[in-house]
Amino acid sequence: MARRLYDLTGADPRCRFSPYCNRIRRALAAKGLDAEIVPIRFTDKDRIAFSGQKLVPILTDGERTITDSWDIACYLDEVYPEPPLMEGEQARALTGAFRNWVDSVIHPLILRIVILDIHRALTPGDQVYFRETREQRFGCTLEEFHQGEAAIPALQKALEPARMTLRQSPCICGDRPGFADFILAGAFDWAGAVSKVSLLSGDDPLRSWYARMGA
Repeated sequence: MARRLYDLTGADPRCRFSPYCNRIRRALAAKGLDAEIVPIRFTDKDRIAFSGQKLVPILTDGERTITDSWDIACYLDEVYPEPPLMEGEQARALTGAFRNWVDSVIHPLILRIVILDIHRALTPGDQVYFRETREQRFGCTLEEFHQGEAAIPALQKALEPARMTLRQSPCICGDRPGFADFILAGAFDWAGAVSKVSLLSGDDPLRSWYARMGA
């Protein structure tokens, strides 16, 4: 049975904007592993009920079903070890810390910039779901939560640790990309899939790094 990656999409199935799915697509590509992309929208919960939960990414590999981007990355390294996404337990622990930083600091800032763009990219049914769930989560309307380009300076400041790293090495993980690179690149993929706003200036080390990461 072929591998399948269940991936979040907008009204256009080519609009794949989940940062968590993005990092797994990049991880699969780095390992040279093919996977059929199964487009899933927010309201397609019945189509992924087989996984025992309600979120993507989901990877099916033969008889195996793996959920959560972190667990999928660890699975890929265990079953398909070359090239490694995370070399050894220390690298895995450090990547986990980096993931926590991206998820808790970088993602919320990007969301402030693109949340209305995400809403516009969805089907009408998904727009209703997205608005209801996010407004309940944030305690305000999408329009009140949205800051657009006004939030870019805060994002630029928060990205400085990654920028400092890239002044010392070509990738977050050193000489070659690893899962930490894909975690951060996946966040920029997310914004780029739904918005034309430029998050990085032309001379930013992160901009050249992101270009090296490829699509």
